[in-house]
Amino acid sequence: MKVLVCCVPQAGHVNPMLPLIKALVDAGDTVVTATGADVRQSIEATGASWQEAGASLPQWFERLSGRIRGNPGDGLPPERISYYFVPRLFAEIIADDMVDEVLAAGRALEPDLLLHDGYAFAGPLVAELLDVPSAQQPFGPLTEPDILQLAADAVSPLWRSFGRDVPPYAGVYRGATVAICPPSLDPKRAPMGDQLALRPAQTPAERNRVKSPPLVYVTLGTLWADPALLRTVLVALAEAPVQVVVTTGQLDPAELGTLPANARAEHYIPQQELLPRCSAIVHHGGAGTMFGALAHGVPQLVLPQAADNFINAELLAKAGAARALLPPEVSVESVRASVDEVLTDAGIADRGEALAAEIAAMPDAVDVAEQLRARI
Repeated sequence: MKVLVCCVPQAGHVNPMLPLIKALVDAGDTVVTATGADVRQSIEATGASWQEAGASLPQWFERLSGRIRGNPGDGLPPERISYYFVPRLFAEIIADDMVDEVLAAGRALEPDLLLHDGYAFAGPLVAELLDVPSAQQPFGPLTEPDILQLAADAVSPLWRSFGRDVPPYAGVYRGATVAICPPSLDPKRAPMGDQLALRPAQTPAERNRVKSPPLVYVTLGTLWADPALLRTVLVALAEAPVQVVVTTGQLDPAELGTLPANARAEHYIPQQELLPRCSAIVHHGGAGTMFGALAHGVPQLVLPQAADNFINAELLAKAGAARALLPPEVSVESVRASVDEVLTDAGIADRGEALAAEIAAMPDAVDVAEQLRARI
């Protein structure tokens, strides 16, 4: 089978797709991934080929910023963030910038299947133009249908430029949906097309949680860690009977200043090394971090910062697997109390273990690759 993959060149969009891409490659399928250069190394590490398609998120964001006065999204309440950015940035700007190169890659490959991430809106259009089946893999919970209808409005002129009418939901559901969210966390179903399940994170071979004192992992992701927020968390936990490990991503750990005696900071530590040892995690609500913690049954405190963080924080809190503090609620006192709660509340621990078991029972990437191949 020949597979063309189209994805937004950001770690949060690409990383969830890597296990499935690798499973396809390992099974002998030819996989070409059309995306930006920022994720080339990750793509090629799976054995897939990379073809450049589009620029980068900072360049696209700059283009959006040039259209308006002020900063895009400023002043929006959390529940409206996706309604603003999905149609304006991902559908209108990114799809237009990527589509020609994705189409060229597809014409050269003549794929049997086009696989795209849930916000790579060039994917469904190219699949339509090539007359091949498509499948989408969301990087988190399924996007609200009305957000996708706004995206359909945004890409309608692009579709019409190729002589096609945009289908419902911007074509995202024209084929199969490979859903990675455990159903008890996100019970939504694809409004059309088939839905397959894919395990969102590697299940731990074993756990070796540090209990004396417990280990608390703190991360705000790889790109936009806020040093002031990290310092607030460190101060909150400075006198607590815990060990603290902070990863800062692109932020220089030196910007955190002098660390408390019970803390250490690193640019990056693989989650698979830390999560089996953790008794709790404090994070921003990124999907990759959320799913990794869930797969390990680690109780969570979520401090959402942007984008889908707020959606994930709300889902986790409703599921009883985490506590969440919105930006106005964050203080040294509230963080200290919330971390103590997630470390001691048996209900949070039990719900986390139940979700970990649910994730472990979901099909893995090899199974899903076989299901996709059987559909061709």
